[in-house]
Amino acid sequence: MADPSERDPFPESRLESDAGATFVLKSKGKWWHAGFHLTTAIVGPTILTLPVLEHCEKAGRRHIRFRELAADVLGSGGMFYFVIFIQTAINTGVGIGAILLAGECLKHLLLFFTSGNLVCFGCGKIMYENLSPNGSLKLYQFIAMVTVVMIFLSQLPSFHSLRHINFASLLLCLGYSFLVVGACIYAGLSKSAPHKDYSLEPSSSSRVFSAFTSISIIAAIFGNGILPEIQATLAPPATGKMVKGLLMCYTVAFLTFYSVAVSGYWAFGSKSNSNILKSLMPDEGPALAPTAVLGLAVVFVLLQLLAIALVYSQVAYDIMEKQSADVKQGMLSKRNLIPRIILRTLYVMFCGFMAAMLPFFGDISAVVGAIGFIPLDFILPMLLYNMTYKPSRSTLTYWVNLSIIIVFTGVGIMGSFSSIRKLILDANQFKLFSSDVVD
Repeated sequence: MADPSERDPFPESRLESDAGATFVLKSKGKWWHAGFHLTTAIVGPTILTLPVLEHCEKAGRRHIRFRELAADVLGSGGMFYFVIFIQTAINTGVGIGAILLAGECLKHLLLFFTSGNLVCFGCGKIMYENLSPNGSLKLYQFIAMVTVVMIFLSQLPSFHSLRHINFASLLLCLGYSFLVVGACIYAGLSKSAPHKDYSLEPSSSSRVFSAFTSISIIAAIFGNGILPEIQATLAPPATGKMVKGLLMCYTVAFLTFYSVAVSGYWAFGSKSNSNILKSLMPDEGPALAPTAVLGLAVVFVLLQLLAIALVYSQVAYDIMEKQSADVKQGMLSKRNLIPRIILRTLYVMFCGFMAAMLPFFGDISAVVGAIGFIPLDFILPMLLYNMTYKPSRSTLTYWVNLSIIIVFTGVGIMGSFSSIRKLILDANQFKLFSSDVVD
């Protein structure tokens, strides 16, 4: 690790000519703004990078990017590009997944009013008569609609400008979680309740592979590869502010994640779909909960997915503007505005195209979790902490961190293998530009 007395490899003066830092990661936020961003992005073991960030800031080296923090602490130019690669894989994967799920939500949502009466609301099948008289719209067409909306939203200039959207995202998260929990309880207690099967797969090898694939998916769900970038949005000094934001975030995560997981598994057992709303709105038969409740939940999910895609796009936009923009000419100058519109539009179109072409959400989540989130969230933070604070080998902290590094290195390798295995096994279900999402 660089000694505090040594020259900062990323000096503060660099920000004066860094358009990415000046435009995208501008430091103007309050602690509750960080809480909104964190809740949308969700946090995980990367919180162990916070002490490292604060240590570097006290030493006069405030880092606003994960890749710069890793390069400073580990003293390797290779780590800088390694983190860029991992972050790019994560953020692009999350962007693709969010657009894919938003398109699916849009597909499963139709709100028609005929003479003021609700005809159909989130009933699992969509009536297209008014939209496509000659046939059904396909999933990729709904993905295209979401992509157009995302292109407009992507022009919001900075991470800080998302604070109001991410506050709405927090409220939406609470709203649809409680609606889904109520719907699962209703479905589980109803006369038409599905058969509950809590049994595991009969093959021991299949159970092992499924377990590692599940760990990879959990890592993708709880992971957060943009913690330093979120802290960068805080007005300095950032010390202590992120802790308040984290408390807000974990309170929301506890109330929502576990309530949905427990109620969904109780209602549907091992047959629960990766998207619990699809279990509540089966393709055959009536909805298992009031359609108005399910429809409102779908609307909330759809809107929050747009916020998630926006948050995880910020690192890509930071990289783009650092290379393409001229900080001396202003954020909204013609010189900077035109490249911003073109590059961000191309990036969103790429994510939308991949979502439409490869609608394999469960498998995408597993691969992104294994290759991206596990190294960035479970291995690198522990390594950064040990190298920054250098705890004695006789302390529990050192061995806990080392154990996590070793265990999750193995989990990452096995997760990658099992995720790729699942992709191969599911290959017969894959169809380019399919109208059904493969779980």
